[in-house]
Amino acid sequence: MFSKNMLGRVAAAGWALSLVTRLLASPVEEMTSAAKNLLAALNPEQRAKASFAMEADERQNWHFIPKDRLGLTLKDMTPAQRHLAYGLLNSALSSPGYLKATTIMSLEQILQEMEGPSRRFPRDTELYYFSIFGTPDARGTWGWRVEGHHLSQNFTIVDGSFAAATPNFMGTNPGEVKQGPRAGVRVLGVEEDLARALVKSLDEAQLKTAVFSKLAPEDVVTGAARVAAITNTVGIAVGQLNVGQQAIVEQLLKEYCGRLRAELATADLAKIDAAGRGLIRFGWAGGLERGEKHYFRLQGPTFLLEYDNTQNDANHAHSVWRDFSNDFGRDVLKAHLDAGHAK
Repeated sequence: MFSKNMLGRVAAAGWALSLVTRLLASPVEEMTSAAKNLLAALNPEQRAKASFAMEADERQNWHFIPKDRLGLTLKDMTPAQRHLAYGLLNSALSSPGYLKATTIMSLEQILQEMEGPSRRFPRDTELYYFSIFGTPDARGTWGWRVEGHHLSQNFTIVDGSFAAATPNFMGTNPGEVKQGPRAGVRVLGVEEDLARALVKSLDEAQLKTAVFSKLAPEDVVTGAARVAAITNTVGIAVGQLNVGQQAIVEQLLKEYCGRLRAELATADLAKIDAAGRGLIRFGWAGGLERGEKHYFRLQGPTFLLEYDNTQNDANHAHSVWRDFSNDFGRDVLKAHLDAGHAK
């Protein structure tokens, strides 16, 4: 018979082993394990809804509005299956990123209470779709997506290496919960506050360059395009900012990239560095004060971060992170296919 001390030591050893396993596992290994666990728990009909070929057009058919979608919803899962689905989402995101994603889902309940049930697409915290493209394999090529109103998380793995986490969309309505027990919740508040702090720190000359329009666009400019294309370069170059202002840009980049778990965020920040931090531009449109309609973007040679808060009296925010050449792992997949043909 084990003593309480012995049981305590066994439990502590088990916890330590679990922690070591987590630290040693790569993000791709964890995603693969989580995806396999979810698929194994589904019945054949559910698995057919959740599974697509890697080459399927559906993989790039993304959006962030309430609409009919393909995939398997949380609503159509058992409680046990939902835990595994959330585990898959958690396998790619940081703690703050996972909190943002699940809080966005939870806001559907507030919208349901505000708007009532008479909608074509109901507000539903479980109307989020899980889709797996290809066969999950820690050394293979496959992808997955979690998507619903105001959330689209897209991940691509190529030859066992993480290839892309974009398009990455997060939105929030209300932008700030104004009443009830959750009053004060602002899912994207950090992004907005950092950008406003930056624009309000600019001197007169800098401001003339940074603010490209007195009116904010009605939404993120790239929308749900499969390829992010920006024809106009606007705003002030990071190289024209002082040290303190550049530090805010750094915080903004980390806030967006930091939606991902640390290993993946670090890799994306390194890619941004390699392309040249000084070439990044910060642009602002609309009012400078909180509560006024506004839009901002950070744009570099390889990436674009957009944020728009204009709908519902500037209390409905959309934010997106795009990669100009590698959304859905496009660049990496092309290199993978080219290498295959060359053999």
